[in-house]
Amino acid sequence: MSGAEESESVLFHTSGRAAHITLNRPRALNALTHTMVRRIDEALTEWERDPAVATVVITGAGERGLCAGGDIRAIHDDARDGDGTASAAFWRDEYRLNARIARYPKPYVAVMDGIVMGGGVGVSAHGSVRVVTERSRVAMPETGIGFVPDVGGTHLLARAPGESGTHLALTGAQIGAADALWCGLADHCVPAASLPEFLDALAGLPVEEALDGHVRTPPQGVLAAQRDWIDDCYAADTVEEIVRRLLVHGGPAAKEAAETLLARSPTALKVTLASLRRARKLGLLEPVLNQEYRVSCAALDVPDLVEGIRAQVVDKDRRPRWSPKTLDEVTDTDVERFFTPLGERELGL
Repeated sequence: MSGAEESESVLFHTSGRAAHITLNRPRALNALTHTMVRRIDEALTEWERDPAVATVVITGAGERGLCAGGDIRAIHDDARDGDGTASAAFWRDEYRLNARIARYPKPYVAVMDGIVMGGGVGVSAHGSVRVVTERSRVAMPETGIGFVPDVGGTHLLARAPGESGTHLALTGAQIGAADALWCGLADHCVPAASLPEFLDALAGLPVEEALDGHVRTPPQGVLAAQRDWIDDCYAADTVEEIVRRLLVHGGPAAKEAAETLLARSPTALKVTLASLRRARKLGLLEPVLNQEYRVSCAALDVPDLVEGIRAQVVDKDRRPRWSPKTLDEVTDTDVERFFTPLGERELGL
């Protein structure tokens, strides 16, 4: 990106009592760059001190969605050709921003319209007012690129009902408005056609009053109805046992989940399961982000991250060659290495 493109990659304006953040890379589905993260943080600092700003709102430019995640091409190139320091620096600032959003002292309204994935979840689902629409597609799809859910995603999914968060984290499945509400990733559903009127109302009204008259009940989701088999299968202690239970169940949705898992990075699956289980015990967001930072930095040193991004985004052949190839080949020692403390390089939240 040129300097001009970087400066226009995230836009800021105020309208009455509301300050607006617009992620502005629609051709890249508003993927986050390090510059965007830093500029958002600077704006939040300014608005926190400004008594004229009562509410902060984040939206995405274009018609496709809020944000598809971080700029994974940059991470791919850094991990393949560099020493990983640029990615680690990006994640450091990104995860600190996620924590800041969760603790922001003013209402932070995230408009989760369209695609909201990975880093897009990080800048939205930690907000105090999270609005989905009938077009929302929310996901943490990291295992498909040889990575592990981050940006506080393991914290959010560990708190979802039963084992639904485990299902979503391992498969990377996309969910709509009703399931996002049920999982605790969103608070309100507003029809996409009503968003302009709702956003205009925020200029002069408190958030709850601006929402009044716009909130609707979305069509029924699917996760609640699948709770029995999800809870039974994903309660297993290992990914191998989860896959076995899914296959034995015999239902089409369970079989599809098993097939999805068998196509994902074996290493990423095992580390993701361990991350979720540990996140439940850690409880608060900040220690989970500290853990995710260790895991993300460790992912730079194994081949699956570069290979996964190559297959899905760079060459787009959709045929990743995972190493190790199978779940059985990924040892407990391999998994534990992702959680090794970083010493002076810790995130330190």
